[in-house]
Amino acid sequence: MDDVALLSVEERVATVTLNRPEARNALSRQLLGALTRVVRDADERDDVDVLILTGADPAFCAGLDLKELGRDGGPLRDLARRDVARRTNDSDVDSANVNDDDAGTTTPPPRGRQAILPTTKPVIGAVNGVAVTGGLELALNCDFLVASDRARFADTHARVGVHPLWGLTVLLPQAVGMRRARQMSATGNFVDAHTALAWGLVNQVVPHAELLPFARQLAGDIVSNDQRAVRAILATYDAVNRAPGEEGWETEARHAAAFQGGGVEPADIERRRRGILDRGRSQV
Repeated sequence: MDDVALLSVEERVATVTLNRPEARNALSRQLLGALTRVVRDADERDDVDVLILTGADPAFCAGLDLKELGRDGGPLRDLARRDVARRTNDSDVDSANVNDDDAGTTTPPPRGRQAILPTTKPVIGAVNGVAVTGGLELALNCDFLVASDRARFADTHARVGVHPLWGLTVLLPQAVGMRRARQMSATGNFVDAHTALAWGLVNQVVPHAELLPFARQLAGDIVSNDQRAVRAILATYDAVNRAPGEEGWETEARHAAAFQGGGVEPADIERRRRGILDRGRSQV
């Protein structure tokens, strides 16, 4: 197992930890691959009912690794093309396989809206520090969030000059409302933990030292339920939420592919990265 993504299992709860603290757990190619594998492995384990996703202090996740993007463009274009291809293939498979028996199936489909969290089981996001841009999207793809009082959230896609790809334009408005989501995306400003709680972005805020114990307590509450029912109910939430707005995901994917296809200049990303770091420090 890659050291950049750690997995521990205790009392039917898997804790997945992003482990690049020196880079604020930025999503490099290596970490993206490791995270997907670790989450999938945890989801397939018979001794796991719930996942907790967190980061090695001091950050939750700073998003895609901008140093990597600034050197060679990184995985951004590949991710956009891969996501569009996946959606097209999924659509073809769905069309070919839908039949009357599907309504009676007892096995919920995979619930991860993106390949980054491919899981049928509940995922609690334990946000221990900054969750920025792709890191914010990663958090939003969890079922619900608990936050340390040190947590901060920002959407800096526009400051970097890239486009959301993992559902931010769908999930952020669902969490905080359209006007606040637009404010976060247009300004790139940071939101502290207590503001995030007031806005509905997170479920609870706890002292930093209590974050993982609190998340594990919630996970234990989930474990104590009938797991078949838990997964079926959460899958139903997903289906209900997708019913009126499924096209939003496809629209974002198309727009992201078109935007990235216009060209991503590594030097521009590196320049913007430095500005974002300076601005983030001034907003602490």
